[in-house]
Amino acid sequence: MTNKNKDDPLHGITLENILLQIVDHYGWSELGRLIDIRCFNHDPSLKSSLTFLRKTPWARTRVEDLYINTIKLK
Repeated sequence: MTNKNKDDPLHGITLENILLQIVDHYGWSELGRLIDIRCFNHDPSLKSSLTFLRKTPWARTRVEDLYINTIKLK
């Protein structure tokens, strides 16, 4: 393992696990308020959100940043 991977807080964590943890922490309503994207605000589901986030780099970055900031609070 390189130092880069060891220092990356997202190393080894899937997008699905990231999303599950922030939904568990914030709930869909608050998540939709924090990151205003349709898949969080209108009939949210894990499947539709993952599909959107995998195709939309800017949204995925915002979710990953929120996750990093959230785990720092724990």
